[in-house]
Amino acid sequence: MTVSLDGPVRQVPLVLQVSERFRAQIESGAWPRGARIPGENQLAAELGVSRGTVREALRSLSLTGLLDPRVGDGTYVRATNEISGVLVRDELSASLTDVLDARAGIEAAAARLAARTAGPGEVRALSDALYARGVAIEAGDLDAFVAVDTDFHRVVVVASGNPLLLRLYDALAEVLAESIQQTATIPEDHRILDAHVDVLEAIRAGDPEAASQASYALIETVKVAGSGQ
Repeated sequence: MTVSLDGPVRQVPLVLQVSERFRAQIESGAWPRGARIPGENQLAAELGVSRGTVREALRSLSLTGLLDPRVGDGTYVRATNEISGVLVRDELSASLTDVLDARAGIEAAAARLAARTAGPGEVRALSDALYARGVAIEAGDLDAFVAVDTDFHRVVVVASGNPLLLRLYDALAEVLAESIQQTATIPEDHRILDAHVDVLEAIRAGDPEAASQASYALIETVKVAGSGQ
């Protein structure tokens, strides 16, 4: 049985086109997380569509958790992807312990693979991130410290060579970065720095088991240090 493909192709509904334009603004960083986006009238004028079309497009992104409409204040970017949006919207990320445990699972699996596949470039990137962490600590710059520490953990996942792990990690990036923000301190507990070094050295040595254990131990050390023990 054959099917003719010569028939007309349906055009994408206008509301969907507009929502995809808005999604692109969010994903590109043009509308960063936490920012208030332009009002309905401005968006409608810029796109040459009705205010109702804009309203429906914004509503669809609000339902996915990407946008946060606030009565009397405007609409804000809540997340940059649907997974983080659902976590924030449903408050599934409220427990720091849960987030740290999720990080441990992903990062330990990634570290195990990275010990097998990481090349000189990834090892150098991890080493550079550790150095940058130290520079940020010396400068007392907590924001820079959080940024480079986030880079360190992502490089471990990149070095795993597993695109699905990386996609999952990036989808959860905002929740994971928030856990780093909540646990980061200056000066840093020396046990946490030592644990990062252990992850790097195990990957450098090509020891999958040691890398996995070091990654789990790092998260446990963060928990202990955070509790003041």
